Amino acid sequence: MDRNLAMEVVRVTEMAAIASARLMGRGGKNESDQAAVDAMRRAFDALQINGTVVIGEGERDEAPMLYIGEEVGRRHADDPSVDIALDPLEGTNLCAYGRPGAIAVVAMADKGKLLNAPDTYMEKIAVGPRARGAIDLRRSPTENLRSIAERMKVYVADLTVIILERERHVELIKEVRAAGARIRLIDDGDVAGAIATCFEDTGVDVLMGTGGAPEGVIAAAAVRSVGGDMQGRLVPRNAEEVARAARMGITDISKIYSAEDLASGDVMFAATGVTTGDFLRGVRFFGGGCETHSVVMRSKTGTVRFIQSRHKFDKKPGYNF
Repeated sequence: MDRNLAMEVVRVTEMAAIASARLMGRGGKNESDQAAVDAMRRAFDALQINGTVVIGEGERDEAPMLYIGEEVGRRHADDPSVDIALDPLEGTNLCAYGRPGAIAVVAMADKGKLLNAPDTYMEKIAVGPRARGAIDLRRSPTENLRSIAERMKVYVADLTVIILERERHVELIKEVRAAGARIRLIDDGDVAGAIATCFEDTGVDVLMGTGGAPEGVIAAAAVRSVGGDMQGRLVPRNAEEVARAARMGITDISKIYSAEDLASGDVMFAATGVTTGDFLRGVRFFGGGCETHSVVMRSKTGTVRFIQSRHKFDKKPGYNF
């Protein structure tokens, strides 16, 4: 994977973001998601890769496109072989109801370097580069917050923790409040929440809580690219999910995964804002075109590029959904 490929991947997330943004606020989360999937799949056809989707829209019988195991890209003999983790619309509800923070995301790594995570829950903690090495899922949230504050040379009261607003997080929220940290509750989108910890101007310091395991792999690719830190531990909901994890090669269901375990080797990550959030602006339409705001990151160099693009639909008819 080279720098040119990193710049091409952003075209994939742009296409998905524009397609889903067309339906922002119209109340149809399935329609928004399908529009993003269709657009992203078309964009992959032009990419010079031999790609395999390892984290996607679901199993083959559940998703007609971008399913786990699907082969994407131009697929010429001299194209690089890569594994892909993607979410064409992370935050379907956010887009459907016009709320902030929806993004289109793609993570890419060399073959075999992304954890083939089962579709179950994962307990996660993520921080930015200033707190790297200060987290440990074996400790309580209070102990982690104290360790993070010490590493960042701030008080616990200075920290802001981003948490998905879910019933399962009632006790976590109580403990974080008792520890003295501030909380930002979000409706959806813990991939964006994890990434936000890595950019100081977002005001977010820590992600805590339980979300989707596949999204944990995508988030780890982004966090690794900018030198942040993350840990995850699978939280299966039933025996069927434990068995499914075993079929995917996971024998220790209680293992704590580091960011490097989830997304190893050289990884690249691209995201385009659908609705405006902490670190990316949403798609803005104007007569005959639109404007997008994206980020591209590579772990090999640590480079982070923010890309603001103006698209003219008469010049790019494929973008005029």
